[in-house]
Parts: sequence; structure tokens; C-alpha cells
Amino acid sequence: MIQRALGEQLVRLAEWYPVVSVTGPRQSGKSTLVQAAFPGYRYVNLEQPAVRARALADPTGFVASLPARTIIDEAQYAPELFSAIQAKADERRANGQFVLSGSQNFLLLKSIKQSLAGRVGIAHLLPLSFREAHSFEPNTRPWDAMMRGSYPALHASNVPTGIFYENYIDTYVTRDVVGYLDVRNERDFRRFLTACATRAGNLLNLSDLSRDVGVSVPTIRSWVSILESSFVVRTLEPYYANISKRLTKTPKLYFYDTGLLCHLLGMDNAVALMESPYAGAVFENYVILEMLKSHYNGLRRPQTYFYRDDSKIEVDLVDVTDAARPLLCELKSGLTYRTSFARNLARVSESLGFRNPDLHVVYGGDGSFVDNDVRIDGIAEWLLR
Repeated sequence: MIQRALGEQLVRLAEWYPVVSVTGPRQSGKSTLVQAAFPGYRYVNLEQPAVRARALADPTGFVASLPARTIIDEAQYAPELFSAIQAKADERRANGQFVLSGSQNFLLLKSIKQSLAGRVGIAHLLPLSFREAHSFEPNTRPWDAMMRGSYPALHASNVPTGIFYENYIDTYVTRDVVGYLDVRNERDFRRFLTACATRAGNLLNLSDLSRDVGVSVPTIRSWVSILESSFVVRTLEPYYANISKRLTKTPKLYFYDTGLLCHLLGMDNAVALMESPYAGAVFENYVILEMLKSHYNGLRRPQTYFYRDDSKIEVDLVDVTDAARPLLCELKSGLTYRTSFARNLARVSESLGFRNPDLHVVYGGDGSFVDNDVRIDGIAEWLLR
């Protein structure tokens, strides 16, 4: 088993709350992790039709039949269970009773907020971080990891990436969207996925997507929403502060996994990625998602943004998760560091009123050093630190 950084945190949550919830993308390793973290728990999977039917037919009776410590996988399939889980948790008055996992973030959290508020510790498991992949395969290199992707099955087996991602799209991504939305033409939806891939790292323009895909703006908006709730894409909001300049208000679009992104862009090896016009976008996407994984693995709620004003002055990543030490980071895929990479960091930090900021540049080459109070890190050094 590939060791996951979140494992110890889940055990800690179970010491604090009667219910623990783990959400994340399909195939990110949730089922494997929760069973490894809680080996003495009964495991039930609501993706099995017979189990789900019993849960839906008699939610109270189903929960009453479960032992005091139970894992319920794909819990979003039976939202009727949550009130019964609340009642049972309150009756027993003990922590660590139920572990719920699911891949539909919106549906699972909606049920939690309605029935389990104050009783549940929430965690998010994303695909492997670079450090997790590197500990399992020490020869893993950053550009190879970007192209290959971070799903555990890709690292624990020899399945070719092209086959894996085609099956992933057909089995999970398209099925989830078809299951929750009225997608009449799967070909349009596949074209939409590819159109999103070509816009990764850029501002999300729903009208442009609508025109290119040939479906309405409301349809595009609903498709983006379900991809977000299924942990396929992630939007990054612009950072706002009380300054006089006009700031961009449109979010940027990223993928939770750059292997899926590269597959949709038609790249199947690291050399093709590095020579591609999309290299910068994939690099930026990868580093930002690695930062999110770091926060989620530490049970921190990420406060990550980008900055852009009407003068086109931009910083790729503004991370204020630690308010006492805000991070401003430029992400450059070039293999050679240039002083121009850092030119906006101090200016933007000052305009935002940050005190004691952490200024960084992450670039595609090797080596770490300091340049005029800016920390410069090659991609491998950054990811492993």
C-alpha cells in the first residue's frame, strides 16, 4: 500500500468527532485509506445495488443493524441515512462511530450540513502528492509525474496511462455527469472536457466555452459545477483587497490531476509535455494542486488565490492560509531561472499590505537559492520540501 499523509489525521479526527467524512475524486484511494486507517471497522459500500437498496428502503433499520464502528463508502448514494446516523451517534455519545466516504463533494456535504452539523470532522483526500509518489517510487521525477498523473492505481500497477484515463473518463467522469445532469449528447460533453483542458491555467470564460462546444451557457455552467463537485476541475478565485485598482473578478480553471489534463491535450510522455505550448499551464496547474494537497493533508482549509489587476500585473499564487505568513509565488516552467520571474512579487505584496510575506519563485529547472529576498526553488526542491 502507498502510505498516505492523511491517514494519521483521519485517526485524530475520529478521536474528536462521532462521525468522520472523507471526500475526494474517484480512484484517489479513499476506500483503501479508510479501511487501512480503521482496520477494526465494519465496511459497507453503497455502490453495491443490494446494499444501497436496503439502506434506502429502511434507513433507520439499516443504521441500527450496523456495529458501533462502521465505514460507509459512497455515502452520498443514500442521503436518507444521515438523519439516522445523527440519531444513532447522539444516542451512543461516543467519538469515532462512523466513517463516511464519497466522491460527490456537493451531495455529501449538503447531506452533512443538513443532518450532521457539529458532529462530523471533514477531510479531503486528493490523488497522490509528489512526496507520496516519490516515497513509493524514489526515481519519480516532476515532469514525468505531471504527465503520468497522481492516481494511486497508476503507480501501483503497470496500466498504460492512455488506457487508464480513457476508462476513467468513460467509467467515472461521464457517468457521474450523466447520472446527475441531463447530458443528451456524450460527444458534446467530451468536447467540453477537451475545451476545458485547453483553457487550464486561464480565466474561465463560460461564453467562449459555450461557443466552442455548441451548447448553452447555462449548460456549460452546470457541467462545470458537476465537474467541480466530482473533483475533476477546480476554480481558483482572484484575491481581493481594499485597494483602488480594478481587479480581475473571473476565476481561473485548473484540473485536480495533470495526468488527465495531459491525456485530454494528447500528450503521452514528458518530452512531449515539455515541448508543448501547454507546458506552462500544466506546470502551473501541478504546483497549485500540490499546494492544495499539502493543506488538505494537514486538515487545513486552503485559502489560495491568484492576483491580476487591470494593468496585467499578475502573481500566479497568493496563499493566505497562514495569515501571519502570506505566500506569493510565481510559477515558471522554464528550465533556467531569470530575474524577471520575480519582478512582480514585492510590488504586489506591498500593494496588498502584506507584512512579513514569503516571496517565492518555482521554476522548471534544478537548484535553490535566494535572489533579493525572494526564495527561488527548482520544481523538485519545492515539491519535496
